[in-house]
Amino acid sequence: MAHALEISETTGEVAFALRGEPAWHGLANALFDADADVSTTEMLQGAKLNDWNVRLEPLTMPDGYRDTSNSQIVVRDNPFDNGVDVLSVVGDRYKVVQNEELFAFGDGILDGGATWESAGSIKNGKVVFGSLVVPREFVLDPEGANDKTTTYLLVHTSHDGSTAVQANITPVRVVCQNTLNMAIKGSKQSFKIRHTATVGGRIDEARRVLGLTFDHMDSFEAMAKNLYETAMTDLQFEKLVAEIYPAPENGSAKVAQTRYDDKIDILQGLWNESVTNANIKNTAWGALNTLTERIDYFRTGRKGGEALIGAASGFDPVVNAEKARILGSVLEFAL
Repeated sequence: MAHALEISETTGEVAFALRGEPAWHGLANALFDADADVSTTEMLQGAKLNDWNVRLEPLTMPDGYRDTSNSQIVVRDNPFDNGVDVLSVVGDRYKVVQNEELFAFGDGILDGGATWESAGSIKNGKVVFGSLVVPREFVLDPEGANDKTTTYLLVHTSHDGSTAVQANITPVRVVCQNTLNMAIKGSKQSFKIRHTATVGGRIDEARRVLGLTFDHMDSFEAMAKNLYETAMTDLQFEKLVAEIYPAPENGSAKVAQTRYDDKIDILQGLWNESVTNANIKNTAWGALNTLTERIDYFRTGRKGGEALIGAASGFDPVVNAEKARILGSVLEFAL
């Protein structure tokens, strides 16, 4: 098998991803060697995403109850314990799609030069994902800061009707591995995947997906260079943070003030002392990465575990919106 590490799926808390690798590794059932030639079939087998036999079964009601909803349950065979899991209750128009069908587009993308990097399932099998490394990276100031960003396609879908088959172009800054999955005006960053059955269709799909990826990364690189070339003083950074995160009003609960102070302390520490931002400090690019790094690795959450890693990986639309808001503020400063 062409995978380097398997992480068992659990029903409890999931360990946080180690710093120094993309956050979604903490959710992956399998991680693949960077230089391994992994086919889509091998990826599915290595991540235990194959042969789930996702299917619809009648919704069974207790004696004396009548079902007037025309609902069905979505079930799958669980490869981790050979049991059967109920994933969701859906209407009679819901159509089942197998993991093998969902990731068939991967064959075309592999022909376009990408490679499978990791894959897994979260939310007890309700959501499946795979990440591909795309041959597109850029380095800011190669002779100075030498700040490198790599490109991934993070693809995911659901078996409960909550998510379509889609892919996000996800730049990851190598030194700290925070995900910069933020939309840029005029550039498509997230898109739905079309299902194609023929070899020719898969090749066309690969060209479409990779074309959108390269276009987005061209725009992202231009933006990053502009931000890196925009100087920012410590005082300007403090002012930017205050604009993005206004202090609690006088008379607010003590706990609110404490949380705010902790947030500011983390941001100041990342800006002034963190090795992850030492090479880009006092630039708008450094400010953007400081603000997003806090969200990815120092944010607290009510659910913890898998939910926090999923948010850092780009699966949480609320967190993605927060990063987009931050980007807007930093770009406004750079104008």
